[in-house]
Amino acid sequence: MKTNTTLFFFLIFFITIHANGQVAPLLAEPVVDALHAELSGESAKRNLEFIASLHRMRGSAAFKKAIDFIDSRLKEYNLEEVKSFQMPADGSSMYGTQKARLAWEAEFAELWELKNEGSEWKPSIRLADWESMPITLAEDSESAEVTAELIDVGAGTSERDYTGKDVKGKILLISSLPAAVVPIGIEKFGAAGMVSYTQNQVTAWWKEDQNLIRWGHLDSFSKTKTFCFMISLKQAIDFQQRLGQGEQIMLSAKVKAGKHSGFYDFVTAVIKGSDPSLSKEEIVFSCHLDHQRPGANDNASGSMTILEIARTLSKLISEGKIGRLLRTLRFIWSPEIEGTSAILNHTREYASKIKANIHMDMVGGGPVTKAIFHVAGAPKSLPSFVADVGATFGKFLNEESDAYASGYPHRYPFISREGGKEPLQAVLGQFHLGSDHEVYSEGSFKIPSIYLHDWPDRYIHTNFDLAANIDPTKLKRAGFIGAASGYYLANITATDAPRLWHMIQHQSLWRTAQAVERFHQLQGDDADILLTEHFAFERGVLASLNSFLTTSPELAKEGDEFYTKLAATSGQKRVATKKSQANGIIYKRNPAIKGPLSVFGYDYLTDHYGLGKTKALRLLEYKGLWGSYFDYEALNFVDGKRTTTDIRNALSAEFGPIPLDMVEEYLTALYSIQVILR
Repeated sequence: MKTNTTLFFFLIFFITIHANGQVAPLLAEPVVDALHAELSGESAKRNLEFIASLHRMRGSAAFKKAIDFIDSRLKEYNLEEVKSFQMPADGSSMYGTQKARLAWEAEFAELWELKNEGSEWKPSIRLADWESMPITLAEDSESAEVTAELIDVGAGTSERDYTGKDVKGKILLISSLPAAVVPIGIEKFGAAGMVSYTQNQVTAWWKEDQNLIRWGHLDSFSKTKTFCFMISLKQAIDFQQRLGQGEQIMLSAKVKAGKHSGFYDFVTAVIKGSDPSLSKEEIVFSCHLDHQRPGANDNASGSMTILEIARTLSKLISEGKIGRLLRTLRFIWSPEIEGTSAILNHTREYASKIKANIHMDMVGGGPVTKAIFHVAGAPKSLPSFVADVGATFGKFLNEESDAYASGYPHRYPFISREGGKEPLQAVLGQFHLGSDHEVYSEGSFKIPSIYLHDWPDRYIHTNFDLAANIDPTKLKRAGFIGAASGYYLANITATDAPRLWHMIQHQSLWRTAQAVERFHQLQGDDADILLTEHFAFERGVLASLNSFLTTSPELAKEGDEFYTKLAATSGQKRVATKKSQANGIIYKRNPAIKGPLSVFGYDYLTDHYGLGKTKALRLLEYKGLWGSYFDYEALNFVDGKRTTTDIRNALSAEFGPIPLDMVEEYLTALYSIQVILR
């Protein structure tokens, strides 16, 4: 095994020195005192309990009710420029790479098992009911009234699943999400509808609770009108046992629901900055408000935590307990990803002002949900100190909450009277996708983000994602990280450069230690490429300060010396050469196509390149040593400067080695549909 004792002791020495700094990182202690005293996990949870009572589907009356509730709260909390607005959800409007889905609404849905009484089948057991549990009807189901036999077809996604089974006019029992079954089960073999027991996202607790009912989806753009009811694994096992014994099971399904042209709803508000020039710049808090009922952690928790941040900062500023902001804070509530795509593409008065984004999606999971909290890091395509600000406050919360829980000296326990007392133990710096921040950080917009989220969560997308499982202490702690980060970013000036450089050094050392560990897992050019790309990223983090302030020549020189010395002690043999750079293709982004290609309920690549050809792209299924977001980052690295080899090297350093021909194949596909140009 390779070792580098010099680097090891250097890192330990530096981190030890700087681990014992000021109690309140980045912010003055009176500001931390005020945030600690005012932020209320209980207030956030009271608001959350109302939102979780609504089945918040896009374009629905319940979603609009949630928007109206937030609008009224913002006015009650004395926020400025409170505004609700709409954009078309019509099935055709394009918001960058996102095609607007039609609004969807349901009025009634019930699924009954029938009992044979002589020559007549009569209702016996109600299996699903929209009124009491709307999650039991898959989103985008259409109106139907069917009485038919239940046929088990397993996954239902392959023609082999239907061998020897006559399903025409029948109801399918399936283990897959319903959208995947429609092309074969409904369109090809003529089934009348579906009952799905598909399970939650795979975690350590997958299938452990057989009473969970997962939120299901049909294809928003499919021309085939059908329906699907969602049931628990427990109910499905009962059906399978009875069908296996030769019993005939008859079901009666009645649905009044459907898609229609409607609107995406939004609400926004600001806390205005006081500086005549800097107030034109905005730090944006975002979340997604839509989800099934109850959807408490996903994502009533994030939605109501940024509402609590808005209340807290507005109140503290108005009372003079903390200073006014220089830049403006904006708060936005919208549908997930599709709403953010709409705002950034077609509400340019917002997008052009944004300096940074703080995004919250699932921030309240308590011990029962098995949630692990993350303050995510930046993608390598967008080096930024912004994520380091979030990590710094996350580290502070980790240390203070751990000291409190362990009975050690502390100043800020950050607990709520109705909440837990466990340490936060947030995971810091890992790059994750899966929510609206990926639109902000995408190469079209390049807005750096702080992404706060829980993963795993055993109850995500199920009927057990309940308000009762939400921990007010967790809401308060997430609220502090978000509020402190936003307040600090809004007030950065040139005088903050030394403190920010100190923070960046600390974070760079931790990342370098991780990079060196990965370096030892690789051989040859790929090992040197990893460190070459790593130090290019770290230098980019320092350079990103210039998006908020102008760094001095002295700081730039100190940074160059720091990274030069650090690289020299890292174990890197040489700066990696890029052997085929001269022959590589240089692509640039098409400025008319903005956003990630895989969005929400719509896939731009599949729609324009074709389903079969898209499935054949090897990069989409490739698993790296440290991640698999190859497609997202491959497009982000296209900048009119990097060759295909440069992009391959950057991807390999970020996620693990990948063959060059896979990257070239993928980029050629994007070029063929004019997402990228030459």
